[in-house]
Amino acid sequence: MKKVVLVMLAVLLVLSCFCFVGCEPEACEDSYEDYDPSGPLPEKPVIYLYPEQMTDVEVKLEFNGQLLCTYPAYDNGWNVTAYPDGTLIDKKTGLEYSYLFWEGISNVPYDMSRGFVVKGEGTAAFLQETLAAMGLTPREYNEFIVYWLPRMQDNAYNLITFQTDVYTENAKLTITPKPDSMLRVFMAYQVLEEPIEIEAPEIEPFEREGFCVVEWGGAEVN
Repeated sequence: MKKVVLVMLAVLLVLSCFCFVGCEPEACEDSYEDYDPSGPLPEKPVIYLYPEQMTDVEVKLEFNGQLLCTYPAYDNGWNVTAYPDGTLIDKKTGLEYSYLFWEGISNVPYDMSRGFVVKGEGTAAFLQETLAAMGLTPREYNEFIVYWLPRMQDNAYNLITFQTDVYTENAKLTITPKPDSMLRVFMAYQVLEEPIEIEAPEIEPFEREGFCVVEWGGAEVN
């Protein structure tokens, strides 16, 4: 009986080292090293690949921070077979995925100088309209909204910004073969008790051409 208990404790100790449920163990880290754990956490950036025909694709991420979790496991890059409908097959494991997922932490400050002040109760409608105008498909913006809405809808107000260069320069993607078009949407939002006056940016539409790559993610800024 003692041996059984010891074995069970050993198993629990190993499992306690995994950082997130649902992630592949070798893809996760539980150490923040030199990064402030109270800082903004880039959450659930997901990458969709839409080639015009079945294509072997390599995706490399150069992140100015520390990766905490990837799925499928990031092994010096993702190597997948991509299909026009977005289906991905990991060449290492043969498993099927809908997108590439990563999450990490960094000390990069986001630009909150321009954005939209939205009542919490109006967040769903705002995101649906705005993300569609940006070029996300219903499937993509629905997955975005389902992930973020529970955190935002009960706030008095949300200051919602969409990061451009600040995000893309600190989370660089190198994709082979090179996409014909790429859309990277990253939302940084801050909870407000009262509305504020702020300049709203212009929303630029995105045109999908050829081999198209789409990414979305976000972070809450305290």
